[in-house]
Amino acid sequence: MGYVQEARENHVKKKVEEALRSKMKQKALKECSQLASKYAECASGRTISVVWQCRRQAEELNDCLHQYTNDAVLEEMKKDYMLQQDGKASAGV
Repeated sequence: MGYVQEARENHVKKKVEEALRSKMKQKALKECSQLASKYAECASGRTISVVWQCRRQAEELNDCLHQYTNDAVLEEMKKDYMLQQDGKASAGV
């Protein structure tokens, strides 16, 4: 029975991590929306030439997104989530 309980806990943890990753990506897109618009504007109407014509915009966008979507940010979000869960557990007792 210990194995089943552990599997359930890990499943919940995985779902929470996926939700946190999604939230992290949404925040990054919101914070970098201006750069995303510039890249989209540059890429509009292009096909293969987008690679070299919009390289600067793509690099700026990627740099911005990376500020908000890295392992350190995810770990911080996990820590905040765990603190919230501990707070809810303490309040319920």
